[in-house]
Amino acid sequence: MSSLTMLTTQYETTNVGTSDLNKLMSNFRGEILKHGDTGYENARKVWNGMIDRHPALIVRCMGAADVVDAVRFAREHNLLVSIKGGGHHASGRAVCDGGLMIDLSMMRSIHINVHDRSARAEAGALLGDLDRESQAFGLAVPAGTVSETGIAGLTLGGGFGWLSRQHGLTCDNLISADVITADGEFVVANATENADLFWGLKGGGGNFGIVTSFNYQAHPVGPMVLAGSIFHSLDQARSLHDFFREFVVNLPEEVGTISSFVSIPASPDFPARLHGKKAASISVCYAGDIEEGRRILGPLSEYGSPLLDTIKPTPFVAHQKIFDAGAPSGLRNYEKTQYLPDLSDEVVRTIVASLETTSSEDSKVVIFQLGGQISRVKDEETAYTHRDAAYAAMISSVWEDPNVDEENMAWARGLWDALQPHSTGGYYVNFMDDDDGEERVRAAYGPEKYARLVELKNKYDPTNFFRLNQNIKPDRTV
Repeated sequence: MSSLTMLTTQYETTNVGTSDLNKLMSNFRGEILKHGDTGYENARKVWNGMIDRHPALIVRCMGAADVVDAVRFAREHNLLVSIKGGGHHASGRAVCDGGLMIDLSMMRSIHINVHDRSARAEAGALLGDLDRESQAFGLAVPAGTVSETGIAGLTLGGGFGWLSRQHGLTCDNLISADVITADGEFVVANATENADLFWGLKGGGGNFGIVTSFNYQAHPVGPMVLAGSIFHSLDQARSLHDFFREFVVNLPEEVGTISSFVSIPASPDFPARLHGKKAASISVCYAGDIEEGRRILGPLSEYGSPLLDTIKPTPFVAHQKIFDAGAPSGLRNYEKTQYLPDLSDEVVRTIVASLETTSSEDSKVVIFQLGGQISRVKDEETAYTHRDAAYAAMISSVWEDPNVDEENMAWARGLWDALQPHSTGGYYVNFMDDDDGEERVRAAYGPEKYARLVELKNKYDPTNFFRLNQNIKPDRTV
């Protein structure tokens, strides 16, 4: 392997010679790839097709020891570093130009402990991996809603999905984490060991270290749930949500709901007559007795004249994939986020008016109902913030043609601006994009919590080695 030219963390170039690389390779169990090597092009790709960056070196780790060696190598040579888990975040920060990408995607082992109902998962695992293994034992970890999402980024930013109102956020169910620090040291973080770091990992993103393994609390779920979606034509969105606002008031926490404003994808899961039709939908998952679920969810199916009703007894692992068709890998994606206090008529009207103007059939707005167990965890217990919000909105602009990038990003920004007067003023870090700067990162946590996170950064990463994230900058260096 010849010498490489890489970017340092100070954005200067440095040469890494053959002997240095051979030393790294001598004990490395995974793959080390440079431009032109077989597998390099595939390894540098992530879910968002807009991301076209070229790391000088990709180290594909097989375990914690590989991660330790990669971090120490990067520090020794002062390299810019990015961390790839599932690679599903729209911002694409998992990939850097000219630096070192630490790729965890081959670390996907999962172990279920049925005795204490826990699940230990390596950092490259996807939600689909975790669902499959845990459901084999009738268990589930509260997580996201797209099966190809990586567990690492989801957990470190908070993580909510179908089970969150009943069992809390993904980070609320984190028992322990194995972490490689910016010094290349292995530490364990939990409620009693490195408790300050553990607090920061529960919502503070990838700012404080590389988590190589997560240990979660799992819960009895399924294997069958009553779940699916009701689709109404977009012109019925306001009346549907008039009904929905009353419907959700008395819903038990066993019900998770997501409100979507979409174009129905051209998928075999949907009738061809509906492909491309703009619609408002309410998706639900009742994780309890099926017959009781029919009674609770019956009014939703009986309301109005839906285009399509897919609510039925469904394996939980199958329901966890219902949004996969609307989030295919390789398309161009740009996301914005808001927390909302309610789904007011004005919010719905604003979203509908905006969706009618987008030129992309793949763009959508997805609104997650929060509350329940999420709101019962005291705000100061985790770095995750805004537990009092009733809803979290994701504005997702999705398209294929790179010639219309600006048009589609402008659509998302315009809708974000229009919703801002109706929002809480907070942001969810897992839905933030590259142009959400320091001011919005501060708003994602609030002043007191942000100051506490800065202190953690000062302690665990004073040189800002881990900077390609929703970055919390240290205010002193060593």
